[in-house]
Amino acid sequence: MLNYSTVEKIFIVCGKTDMRRGIDGLASIVMNQYEIDVYSDALFLFCGNSLDRFKALYWDGDGFILLYKRFENGKLQWPRKHSEVKSLTQQQLRWLLEGLQVDQKRKISNAEHGYIS
Repeated sequence: MLNYSTVEKIFIVCGKTDMRRGIDGLASIVMNQYEIDVYSDALFLFCGNSLDRFKALYWDGDGFILLYKRFENGKLQWPRKHSEVKSLTQQQLRWLLEGLQVDQKRKISNAEHGYIS
């Protein structure tokens, strides 16, 4: 199986994708619309109208892997800017798969080291 934490690059195709597309159709979007090498060590994520499911496309060296996941409870926080591909970090992918937004608004600041009296 695919361990996404070892993948070099992760791309999310923002907006809505026709989820009836299979491997060839999704690979065509990546190559023709965004001019990204679909054969690189990259995971490509797609979402349609329904925010409770997504597809992932990955080239493993001798063929494509197409993953499809549907959440039973909840919705994805999928970026909806049309005609855009964003590069994600491993952390952003984890947030997305946990139902969080890929762009967190703020984080907890690091504590200053000091002594507690």
